[in-house]
Amino acid sequence: MRKKILGRDKKIKKAILPVAGFGTRFLPATKAQPKEMLPVVDKPVIQYLVEEAVSAGIEEIIFVTGRGKRAIEDHFDISFELEHTLVEKEKKELLDEVRKISSLAKFSYVRQPKPLGDGHAILCAKQLINPDETVAVLFGDDLVDSKTSAISQLIKVYEKYEDPVIALTEVAKEDVHKFGVVDPLEVGERTYEIKKFVEKPRTEDAPSNLVAIGKYIITPYIFEKLEESVNDKGEIRLANAFVKALKEGKPIYGYEVEGDRYDCGDKFGFLQATIQMGLKHPETKDKLKKYLKSLKF
Repeated sequence: MRKKILGRDKKIKKAILPVAGFGTRFLPATKAQPKEMLPVVDKPVIQYLVEEAVSAGIEEIIFVTGRGKRAIEDHFDISFELEHTLVEKEKKELLDEVRKISSLAKFSYVRQPKPLGDGHAILCAKQLINPDETVAVLFGDDLVDSKTSAISQLIKVYEKYEDPVIALTEVAKEDVHKFGVVDPLEVGERTYEIKKFVEKPRTEDAPSNLVAIGKYIITPYIFEKLEESVNDKGEIRLANAFVKALKEGKPIYGYEVEGDRYDCGDKFGFLQATIQMGLKHPETKDKLKKYLKSLKF
């Protein structure tokens, strides 16, 4: 397909981060704190996602929150008392680290009053999106450790085609029932035009083992399809909007992201992320490596 010319008004400047879920898989740890605030080494999961978006040129982060998520707002706000204490104790490096958080981007917050699906959460942010604006969406479970952030990789595909883009990864065939699975037509290196999207199919019905992970570029057209995708339970699912768009002949692309992906919504995936990030952190890498080598199984 011929590359389109991307105008200045097409630059993706906003990212929606739905964080209203209860985090039941991490109870009791998430009884009184958001799962997105669970730390991977010394940063909460949600900060990794914000930094990923900012590295891709995103200027505004829109959090879609729910009850009990105040800690996220506090984390990205200025903390005068903490900063004052760090100044008094002359802990300049920590002070710089804390101050950097509140200045990463412009932060906005909207509430999802009821848990009516991931698509409903995205629609809650629509009031902060211009009618002709394309945005990034990052869900709080998937961390991708890569040289170029996963969202930057998706934006590059969007800049070529100006159509929605879904982050993809390969999983074992026996795991496809846990994901949205695509029927892919390869159009470039790691890049696919999606011919079909199937949400959580039976293993024998899956069109491939390429699955969607929680990172997307969505266009105004997908917002329209979300509004038409209310199911009989009153829920709105992003997957249904993709299915509607494809049935109407609208192109959607997928990109098999480069990097190591960790599912931080799963206990084992969270442990994997903590170990891998710990092996990279300057304060822990040597001690952790030594400790892991000493373990006997």
